[in-house]
Amino acid sequence: MADFATQVLKRVLTPIAALLAVMIALGLLITRVIPHAWPLTVEDSVNRELERDRTHDISMFSLIFSTLASTPAIIAVTILAAIVLRLTLKRWRESIFLCAAVCAQALIFFLTTLMIDRPRPEVDHMDTSPPTSSFPSGHTSASVALYLGLAVILYRLTDRTGLRAACWLLLLVPLGVALGRMYRGMHHPTDVLASFVNGGICVWVMARAILDRGAIRHRELAAGRRRGGSSG
Repeated sequence: MADFATQVLKRVLTPIAALLAVMIALGLLITRVIPHAWPLTVEDSVNRELERDRTHDISMFSLIFSTLASTPAIIAVTILAAIVLRLTLKRWRESIFLCAAVCAQALIFFLTTLMIDRPRPEVDHMDTSPPTSSFPSGHTSASVALYLGLAVILYRLTDRTGLRAACWLLLLVPLGVALGRMYRGMHHPTDVLASFVNGGICVWVMARAILDRGAIRHRELAAGRRRGGSSG
């Protein structure tokens, strides 16, 4: 039990706490330091240009991607994927990994928004502004954790080169979400960039702690069974 707690502290809690510190530091840098040193940011021009380029068709696509990354959709897809993985693979490792990655990014997102008070871009907002800060983008980090997590799982489950390459097409979803959230005037570019850091590192941490450790444990048990069979 003590060894398990030590492993959780070392492989999960410590890196997640470090990531939270990094996210807060990035937020303070963007909101407190950069505006004084560089008041006319490139970000403002990006948001204004996206506002000027709005069309009906692009707005519909941006709404689709934004909806895909809404809280109800992320929860529903995560639960459904976890159930399918459990029933298909007959084990819990991949399901726990996916849920842990999504939950970890959500926790870091929430705590970061409590510390960083960044207003939304000064353009017309196509969605109702949530009460959380603009930094980071919760939609983007959630979609990164979910769809990158699924890509990692599928990549590890196949040894066919073509299928492995196709797994990474899932990353088009968080990319579409990031562009869509900026297009709809809900986030600055650095908000979504920071969210890729949040979601990506949460996936890496949980893969290292759950998928890799689980695979090592599985090989150890298989080797033990083989030794036991040969000695009998």
